Amino acid sequence: MEDWTNAKSPSLDDFERIARDAFASLPAEFRQRVDGVTLAVQEFPDGDVDRDLGLESPFDLLGLFQGAPLAARDSGMSSPTMIFLYRRPILDYWAEHDETLGNIVRHVIVHEIGHHFGLSDADMHRIEGSP
Repeated sequence: MEDWTNAKSPSLDDFERIARDAFASLPAEFRQRVDGVTLAVQEFPDGDVDRDLGLESPFDLLGLFQGAPLAARDSGMSSPTMIFLYRRPILDYWAEHDETLGNIVRHVIVHEIGHHFGLSDADMHRIEGSP
């Protein structure tokens, strides 16, 4: 049995490492959809995101994908492709569910990329189950 007496919650740096490892574990053909993606970890969504999405609580959003639509990317126009992970909402979700933190972070990454590219929930579930 683990001793949690002196355990601390993962820092922003810890989350960045977890996110990089989770992204690297995804199938190559999936990662290639967002070549050059930047993973950014923040405590909560910033005020603009909160306002734009009309969040009732900053805990409502675990992650967010920001990037150019496919048509813009195909035409050579580009803007940075970023996946934001929100540490405190993810920790809150983790505390309420029987899942590992790494699996939750991987799930958020897959879903942020998948929703942006119009993948079905079945497609995303298959990708999440891939080694």
